[in-house]
Amino acid sequence: MKITEYACLLWMMIFPAAALAQNDSLALFTGGSDGYKSYRIPVLLTAPNGHLLVFCEGRKESPSDAGDIDILLKRSADGGKTWSATQVVWDDGANTCGNPCPVVDAGTGTIWLLLTRNEGIDKEHDIIHKTATHTRTVWVCKSEDNGATWSAPADITATTKDPSWGWYATGPGIGIQVQHGPHKGRLVIPCDHSYDDSTGRVAKGPYEYGSHIIYSDDHGRSWQRGGNIRPKVNECQLTELADGKGSLLMSLRSYFGRGLRTQSISQDGGGSWSTPADVPALTDPICQASLIRYRWPSRKRSGILLFLNPDSERRMNMTLKTSTDDGRSWQPLRVLHAGPAAYSALAVLPNGDVGCLYEAGEKSAYSAIIFQKINKKSLSHILQQ
Repeated sequence: MKITEYACLLWMMIFPAAALAQNDSLALFTGGSDGYKSYRIPVLLTAPNGHLLVFCEGRKESPSDAGDIDILLKRSADGGKTWSATQVVWDDGANTCGNPCPVVDAGTGTIWLLLTRNEGIDKEHDIIHKTATHTRTVWVCKSEDNGATWSAPADITATTKDPSWGWYATGPGIGIQVQHGPHKGRLVIPCDHSYDDSTGRVAKGPYEYGSHIIYSDDHGRSWQRGGNIRPKVNECQLTELADGKGSLLMSLRSYFGRGLRTQSISQDGGGSWSTPADVPALTDPICQASLIRYRWPSRKRSGILLFLNPDSERRMNMTLKTSTDDGRSWQPLRVLHAGPAAYSALAVLPNGDVGCLYEAGEKSAYSAIIFQKINKKSLSHILQQ
């Protein structure tokens, strides 16, 4: 056991309920409530009007990734102090609606929400091995009123999924809109897939995991598949680098067995990607993580990236980190929850505070989805750089 894991366990023994009782945190979804056995896959977005949107999967039958799963939403108009009742964005009967991944088009104010779907009886293992009744498909819906209402999801599988792939996931997390360079205005969604590989080991057979993007250059009217990142990576989040050219940095869940995040860079808008490389400063227990840009660099100030994940060999110790050199190095800012924790999301609030959303609990990482706000005053030592 590493020293960091021992410290986490000691913290839990001394303060078993502290992380869920902090003044700046709130459980938005708790397993077993409101007709859902479990809530998973947290997503956080700041809408064009400054409201906060929280998406997740509401799993009716069990905590597993298969079965009757709906896409749910809560909204906050006051920076996370109070929240709306739960909205159901997509309920397809007994089938699985999953992996919400929104992106804001700043030019039109539209929020596009990318999603996936499969038959409720089909499990990920069967979809990967192509023994399921159907495959995983890709969908999109939109909101033109800051998340209050949503269009019916539309199937975009034909242009966004290679027919030879099995599993597919959008995000989970958020997409970005490119701000600089030749692809300025492009909407980019990070995704992952399974593919045939005779030497593959990740999926227990002749298959492997890879990541890719899908993008839109026409304000969401159509979506295309971009370049792949392979092998042994899947769930991913991306940000734009501050080189003025629109280069992209992808942070990846890794199956290389070294207990680290990997990353890849694209210099052509996501059309091609560098070989996945370890990030020694980012310990990871093979889990989803979140990555956002907090600030662009200026003449007087460095740019700031924020990263959130379970900083441990196991899914625990949810830790916020920062980089002031575009991801070349990382420094810890704050441990949000030392106990069991898993998936996460980040958003910058209009006043500069940071919204953190993550799965956590006292005994299980999947007990609740917690919203926690980090006051920008506590980041002053970073903001002054």
